[in-house]
Amino acid sequence: MSGARAFLTRTHGHGRLSWVDWLTYGYLIFGFLLIFLPVMWIGLNSIKSSFQLEKQDLSLLPSDFERVARATVYGPDGRQIFIIGDAPDWVLNWPDLSDEEQAARDVDGYVDGLEGREFYAMRSHLGLVSSRTRAVIAALGLPDWLLRYPTMSGAARADVDLDAVMGGLVPEDRRLLSEFLGVAPFEPNRLVTQILVTAPDPETGAVVQWAAPSFDTSREIFPARRVDNSSDAVVRVPTEGAVATRVVDASWGNYFEPLTGRAFGVNVDFAACFTNSILVTIIATALTLLINSMAAFSLSKYRFRGQTVFLVVIIATLMVPPTITLVGVFKSITATGLSGSIWGVIIPGAATPAGVFLLRQYMLTIPDELIEAARMDAASEWKIYWKIILPLALPALATLCILSIIWRWNDLILPLVAIATTKEAYTIQLCLLEFRGEHLSQEHYRLAMTVVSLIPTTLVFVFLQKYITTGIANTGGK
Repeated sequence: MSGARAFLTRTHGHGRLSWVDWLTYGYLIFGFLLIFLPVMWIGLNSIKSSFQLEKQDLSLLPSDFERVARATVYGPDGRQIFIIGDAPDWVLNWPDLSDEEQAARDVDGYVDGLEGREFYAMRSHLGLVSSRTRAVIAALGLPDWLLRYPTMSGAARADVDLDAVMGGLVPEDRRLLSEFLGVAPFEPNRLVTQILVTAPDPETGAVVQWAAPSFDTSREIFPARRVDNSSDAVVRVPTEGAVATRVVDASWGNYFEPLTGRAFGVNVDFAACFTNSILVTIIATALTLLINSMAAFSLSKYRFRGQTVFLVVIIATLMVPPTITLVGVFKSITATGLSGSIWGVIIPGAATPAGVFLLRQYMLTIPDELIEAARMDAASEWKIYWKIILPLALPALATLCILSIIWRWNDLILPLVAIATTKEAYTIQLCLLEFRGEHLSQEHYRLAMTVVSLIPTTLVFVFLQKYITTGIANTGGK
């Protein structure tokens, strides 16, 4: 700690800050913020709820407003919209609860304790219409075609007498079946959450509670309904004097649910993707070190015809963008039968021109006299490579190992070409694409899993960065 303090308080030679010190520390602070702020933004957003992200809430902390329920109920009297101000939190967050959390709640007991339109709204919101309809059909011995009626064609519906079945039911059972079948004037009842705002009534000035779909203090007014349902009208309430309470609430389920395979709307196992990425990274890095070091050894310590041409060709491939070779790589993977297997990700990138060049330049610094002495002692070429070259080239190998881990872990192009059709072989980067679909976007899961995917490479870089700087600094020195 004292060493870090001494480093951060150094000055440009005179014991006080000069313009060079101000410029240097300003540059360091700017660089730190440039790197740290995006990471902090991702970390904080990864524990925000899906609702907060969908509303593009720009608040820094994972928080949410106190909420109430706005229900829409359809019936013989038409559509009714009203506010339920005392709904418990688990009801408001019902779609976000896991199957275990939903099973632990006494849903039937809660719904049966309600009356009137609140009963109908909660019965639909908590998913009891279908199960209770099946129970009524079984208890009263009603025809089985009632369960298939919503999906029947027009001709099939004409062959059954729905009115006769409905006419023999009591009003409550008739309404239940009508909601299930979608028979006019009934439509699916809906319940959404809205923000609880306390503000003066624009007409009377009395402070009352309002239910608002959104609350932006930069706007002069916001639309809202009275929580006490004394009026069904939507009122334009002035923002001045309005108060909405925020509650800090971290959504740790963004991490646990994908890792345990319980993420809603996601059909990939992120834990399996994590394992696949580990296997690909370890095996590919081992092959990269072996193949590149052997190529570098031959190019640095042997003399043969065409050596310079081979080296120029290898270095020239560094100037070729990976997208140019994408079609060729795809055809090669398909022709060799590696498509859909993690070997299709490992093998094509086993030899890297950057790695060959880095190791060759480092091996040039190893004295040739050591190799000649080993040959005089009857050491084989393989023994020279294994016992002399590799131990002496360890700093460069460590550098290439770290870089290879980072390259392989973050690679998206090659997995997209090789295993995009086999979800069981997905790596982390492909799994992250699955959290955003055409009809469903799970940004809260994707942000959380992005943070998880950053952890291994961050740890590798933080704890092993000295090997990177040492290896690159010594490369080419002779």
